[in-house]
Amino acid sequence: MAHLIPPKNQHKPSDSWDEPEEEIRVYSKAEMDALRDAGIIKLASLPAWKVVASQVMLTIASMVICVFFWDVGRISVYTYSAFLGGLIGFLPSTLFLLRLELAKRSQRLNPSKFVAALVSGEFIKIVVTIMLFVGIAFAYPDVKWVPLLITYLAALKCVWLAWFWK
Repeated sequence: MAHLIPPKNQHKPSDSWDEPEEEIRVYSKAEMDALRDAGIIKLASLPAWKVVASQVMLTIASMVICVFFWDVGRISVYTYSAFLGGLIGFLPSTLFLLRLELAKRSQRLNPSKFVAALVSGEFIKIVVTIMLFVGIAFAYPDVKWVPLLITYLAALKCVWLAWFWK
């Protein structure tokens, strides 16, 4: 039975392909660190909490714009609508990041559990976003949808802002 299992990285040649199969080079941690230190590779990482912070800052900026241009110096339904749009943008992202932070602090974290935390965090994010939209539509019938949606869409695009902030 053992002779039926091919040795590691040994593949049976296939007649259906003309080209030989490429071998994938796996680098060790030390090799990756050496490449990173030499500046040959740069890993593009973006701190997720900076994205949430930029979403909050954009929400505040949107509220200030509503106060000065739509509300003529006073806080009214336009300002609240912009706040609610930003809240729909950054609250689910914050809950998603908190779910990942809890998973990282787990004593028994392995790749499959981290992927499960990632999927469950994304599920939480989607459900909370839908609940916030539906809840706001029913709880605030006089909400102004233009500033709400503009602020929400701008908050979704805050990843670009965080790249420049980096």
